[in-house]
Amino acid sequence: MSQEEIFEKVKEIIVEQLGVAEERVTMEANIVEDLEADSLSVMQTIMELEEEFGLTVEDEDVNNLRTVGDIVKYCESKVK
Repeated sequence: MSQEEIFEKVKEIIVEQLGVAEERVTMEANIVEDLEADSLSVMQTIMELEEEFGLTVEDEDVNNLRTVGDIVKYCESKVK
């Protein structure tokens, strides 16, 4: 999967989970500050990502996933 394909899937999940406009979901967007996610919606988003990409996000890794770009890079590293 290319980074662009992963980004599109991640964006789709974030738009669905957080109810934000698609154009707000950029690689630079901070999940909490820019997209206004609370801890519950962050966890629901992580669970959707795990299901979509067939991966497990470790608890200690969740804190490092601050931007959409962080999530895309993380998924990219795990999907290969």
